[in-house]
Amino acid sequence: MSMPLKDLIDILPRTAVSGDDAVEVQGVRDDSRAVRKGDAFVAVRGDDFDGHEFIPAAVEAGAAVIIAEAPLGADAPQGVTWVLVPDTREALALIADQWFGCPSRAMKVAGITGTNGKTTTAFLLHCIMKSTLHQAGLMGTVVFDDGETAEVASHTTPGSLEVQEILDRMRNNGCRGVAMEVSSHGLEQKRTAAVAFDAVVFTNLTQDHLDYHGTMEKYFASKRILFEQAARDAAGKNPTAVVNLDDRYGAILERDFKERLKVTTYGFGAHCGFKAGNVKQSRHGLEFQLHAKGRSYLVRMPLIGRFNVYNALAALAAAAAVRIPMRDAVAALKDIPQVPGRMEIAGSAAGVTVYVDYAHTPDAIDNACRTLRELEPSRLITVFGCGGDRDRDKRARMGKAAASHSDFCVVTSDNPRSEDPAAIIREIEKGMGNASYETVVDRAAAIRQAVDLAQDGDVVLIAGKGHETYQEFATERVDFDDRKQARSALAERQSESMQ
Repeated sequence: MSMPLKDLIDILPRTAVSGDDAVEVQGVRDDSRAVRKGDAFVAVRGDDFDGHEFIPAAVEAGAAVIIAEAPLGADAPQGVTWVLVPDTREALALIADQWFGCPSRAMKVAGITGTNGKTTTAFLLHCIMKSTLHQAGLMGTVVFDDGETAEVASHTTPGSLEVQEILDRMRNNGCRGVAMEVSSHGLEQKRTAAVAFDAVVFTNLTQDHLDYHGTMEKYFASKRILFEQAARDAAGKNPTAVVNLDDRYGAILERDFKERLKVTTYGFGAHCGFKAGNVKQSRHGLEFQLHAKGRSYLVRMPLIGRFNVYNALAALAAAAAVRIPMRDAVAALKDIPQVPGRMEIAGSAAGVTVYVDYAHTPDAIDNACRTLRELEPSRLITVFGCGGDRDRDKRARMGKAAASHSDFCVVTSDNPRSEDPAAIIREIEKGMGNASYETVVDRAAAIRQAVDLAQDGDVVLIAGKGHETYQEFATERVDFDDRKQARSALAERQSESMQ
């Protein structure tokens, strides 16, 4: 595959070309180590590295074109076309889309952003799309599904080139719809700037990632980017914004974009376009009444938690936005599988049930604990920690949230990264107050301890890592899966109870 450079950069807003703009580009790269003869190298400025420093390496590897924010210097390489752009991140997104033939324009694409609920909402919408459109893709935190094969995801939102390559595979595999998580990092770094969305979904905003964004205002500003992109509607899709009206930031988006976008709202409030009521929950799942577009539907699904009502509302409203009949969408939720690491039942033994959940923010752990409380266990025992090298302000708040709703807590390590796990735990303890708890630094030992302490009728929540299959330390990443650890502890418990 090749493409004349002129065709590749025609879509860029402002460029200055030095050299042959008709040169045939053999590939597009943003990593100098991947450059081959005839490629175009886009020099992106990152958080840790500046691609401009690797231009000589790209040229030595055979790059025919350099796309950069720096002007052509006196020591410019001979025989290489230089393209000056104001923003290489944006240029990379647009070029990647062009290189792969604008794949998102051929499918119904829903982008989902927010602090909590992105993964589950995308998972539910993907299930609806597969059931009704027969072939659909998923780009999420846990899994990438290109319509034929599913693989473990490495990033919530991959880089621009990978985003477009995956979308291209989805299109080629016959996908008619795509559910896509869009992270705040991905939005700020313009990884999805060229994706043509049919629906953009906002779930909620609570404290998280402030180590990266600094303030809640900046965090929210990053989420707004998705809606600004939809409002520009470069592909002419006339997209719909789907926002949680019960969330104050969702209400701001509704107010700010209702004149520029079609807006559908959801929640429990009287003014929501997709409104839930009469929620009933058991250990087998939940049901609620959906009121939407003048009609009422009984929604049943094998998930628990009031927050999953919100996720279902978001998925159903997004399905409606991409013109999936509501009766079909509701029917599709009835038999969905468990969402990996999202209030996932790890197993039961000798009267004790263990749930694993990705809850790693104060709001998320509060919701997870409240949900399990509604199951009326004899006691709720919560195992949790906080990640290192991340927002430190939330650690005591996490402790307070877990302590407020649990009968007993085991405070342990999450992904300590470069920090001392014991020091992180001490910061969490500041929010624990007079709660009943103990600290166990080793996470595997903490899980075993919680299961050992549990009695008939108790529920154990293991919070923080969810679907993750590793644990990050200062010098290494080791295999670790909360679900496997829980099953092992439960098996030991079952064996002991039978002796």
